[in-house]
Amino acid sequence: MYAPERQQEILRLARDRGRVDVPSLAEEFDVTPETVRRDLKALDRAGLIRRVHGGAIPNGRLDFEPDLTEREATAADEKDRIAKTALAELPSEGSVVIDAGTTTARFVAALPLDSRLTVVTHALPIAARLAEYPDLTLHLVGGRLRHRTRAAVGEWALSAYGDINADVTFIAANGFSLADDGKGGLTTPDLAEAAVKRAMIRAARRVVLLADSSKFGQAHFARFGELADVDMLITDQGLSPEDARAIERAGTEVVRA
Repeated sequence: MYAPERQQEILRLARDRGRVDVPSLAEEFDVTPETVRRDLKALDRAGLIRRVHGGAIPNGRLDFEPDLTEREATAADEKDRIAKTALAELPSEGSVVIDAGTTTARFVAALPLDSRLTVVTHALPIAARLAEYPDLTLHLVGGRLRHRTRAAVGEWALSAYGDINADVTFIAANGFSLADDGKGGLTTPDLAEAAVKRAMIRAARRVVLLADSSKFGQAHFARFGELADVDMLITDQGLSPEDARAIERAGTEVVRA
């Protein structure tokens, strides 16, 4: 396959999948990773894609947000490992805030049924799951429901989180990076969701970010904080040791599950 044909196919895959990564493309086209990087560089120069850490996304898709069903099927094994590892960060009988997201949902699914916690969440799927826990005190934050994430947003949600002082917030992000140019940090596609996440960070004494490694280097439309706002990042082995050390040098503990 000639380079222009391969690049056209890479572009089609990026548009279909929302994101492509170098190792998978190299295997798919039976070429070296260096060849794929040259293809991505050419497509990036042409304005057709935007390169991100380890791969690329279609240009103009920085605010792309897959629906809940699609996200649940993405990086499932990695999310399960992250979720189980995060259990160690729970207080024994304290209070926690849990964000909307597929990784946080897996985290909740791993909670022991006899958990004696006070939990605050604005995510309907998480609240529905925790409603079955007999010894758990559940507070459901209300507001306007955002259907794509099944989470409450808006002034009601912001006001409720403003009144909370929890032990730990378990937060999710669509993208995270070390960039300090005002364009990186913690990001998500929606401004209303970003505002709620920002309030959640302020609502606890400790912040734990649960995010698989594919989100590292991605930057979405709405920023809600810096990695420095996070006390611990729990991710998977896909985050390189070098990147993990760089994040830790900036002040955030990293656990690669």
